[in-house]
Amino acid sequence: MGEPLEGGRLAAQAIAAEGVDAVFTLSGGHVMPVYEGCRLEGIRVVDLRHEQSAAHAAEAWGRVRRAAGVALVTAGPGVTGTVTAVANCHVSQTPLVVLGGARPLGLSERGALQELDQLSLLEPITKWAAVCPGTDRIPEYVATAFRHALAPPRGPVYLELPADLLFATAALERPPAPARAAPAPRAYGDPRELAKAAELIDRAERPVVVAGSGIWWDDAAEQLASFVESGRLPTFLNGSGRGSLPPEHELFVQHARGAALDEADVVCVVGTPLDFRLRFGHFGAEKLVHVHGDPRELGRNRVPDAAIVGDCAGVLGALADAVEAPPDGRRAWLERLRAADSAWWDEHRAEIESDAAPIHHYRLGRELDRVLDPGTVVVGDGGDVVAAVSRVLRVHRPGHWLDPGPFGCLGVGPGYAVGVGTAGFGSGLVCVMGDGAFGLNGLDFDTLVRFSIPAVLVVGNDAAWGEIRIPQVGRYGAEGEVATRLAPSRYERLCDVFGGHAEHVERADELRPALERALAAGEPAIVNVMLDPDAMAGHAYRGL
Repeated sequence: MGEPLEGGRLAAQAIAAEGVDAVFTLSGGHVMPVYEGCRLEGIRVVDLRHEQSAAHAAEAWGRVRRAAGVALVTAGPGVTGTVTAVANCHVSQTPLVVLGGARPLGLSERGALQELDQLSLLEPITKWAAVCPGTDRIPEYVATAFRHALAPPRGPVYLELPADLLFATAALERPPAPARAAPAPRAYGDPRELAKAAELIDRAERPVVVAGSGIWWDDAAEQLASFVESGRLPTFLNGSGRGSLPPEHELFVQHARGAALDEADVVCVVGTPLDFRLRFGHFGAEKLVHVHGDPRELGRNRVPDAAIVGDCAGVLGALADAVEAPPDGRRAWLERLRAADSAWWDEHRAEIESDAAPIHHYRLGRELDRVLDPGTVVVGDGGDVVAAVSRVLRVHRPGHWLDPGPFGCLGVGPGYAVGVGTAGFGSGLVCVMGDGAFGLNGLDFDTLVRFSIPAVLVVGNDAAWGEIRIPQVGRYGAEGEVATRLAPSRYERLCDVFGGHAEHVERADELRPALERALAAGEPAIVNVMLDPDAMAGHAYRGL
């Protein structure tokens, strides 16, 4: 038997055994022994200003590491504070381990401080939720939590660690072992469905590929390139799949997805669900090939003609060997989509290069594209401003674009920036935010300053919840503008309170030098960009 150790130390040892070098939290007494355990085990404890933001940070740390991040929160409001972030991971199938403190087991049902049935609250939005029953079982339960979080389909888990277990001691026969001693085996898909998919693609005249976040999680960018190059397949990317093909790749198309989905004869969807982003599968293509790691996604909204359950890298590697481009290389089809892509740029050229003041959202995207290094990680947190910037900004490398995903959760930006910065991923870090989104967790700019994370927060400030206000006014008239106006605040003045570099931009010609100064400052920065509140009129609200 080993020496007796406090339960918090055992939890920290088990976290470290999973290769996790940082946990994200907001200080709480119920989990104090875990903080001490982390200190002794060399695990960084990064404290944020709200538990929601702490869980967002843990999610982002895990996303860029292709791992499961850890949010460590105290009992009651500490656990409830994570619910939105956990739900975001649940919808996007992102791994996250939430370790929640709780009243001592011995005080159950007696009205202890912050007592709540936390398990019932988290069960509907997690893959696995449990209460650890004893101090000596803490390592086992932590390993189980990681195993569930990372097993396909990935997702969030919740493990409750009652306070008396964390303060008690136990001696173990052996040190904690990681949940995964070896990489998880890849699932290569049913050979019959693979053959069916290859035949459909080979016989197609107008095939198209849509690849999403599964490409990033399965480390499949190389296999994706081999697949689309073998078949000469025009490709669109969404979610964390962005950057899986470089923007200059001849088969990557950015702005003709609507035409492609309607005019294609075969659509191959890889690593993303048929949700609202893909019209719930209601597009004109006659045939559908769907590749996903979660069998529950195959057949939702539309039954595929070839349905492949598997790891994106394994499946695409097999399909790359199986498909073959026709003699003409599908030249006419590629030219048709390139023409549609060029038409989008031509249609919006004036907005992209606009010198108007206040500034157009597309011009902000263009200037960011011009100044950012290809290795910069960009976090998107907002409505209109992020939608506009994402249409113009090119993503050069896999994993270098983070947005909340299909849950549409605002307020992720500062937490994501803390998580990415703590993970040490990318050559730079920029968070593009709306002023509405900034208000949710903007005080975590203080966290960036305290932990010396040189993220640049670019706040697109139109003094409104623009993505709602514009269709609201369009439907109900100016008098119907309710609950969608904000004050034109000077967000950069937070730097006077917390420190960091500040820029305020009102004219388009000021954008590039202000961004360059912020990026060169080498410290956390806020660039407050005054945007035209009516610039995105005519760009339909896409959420309903």
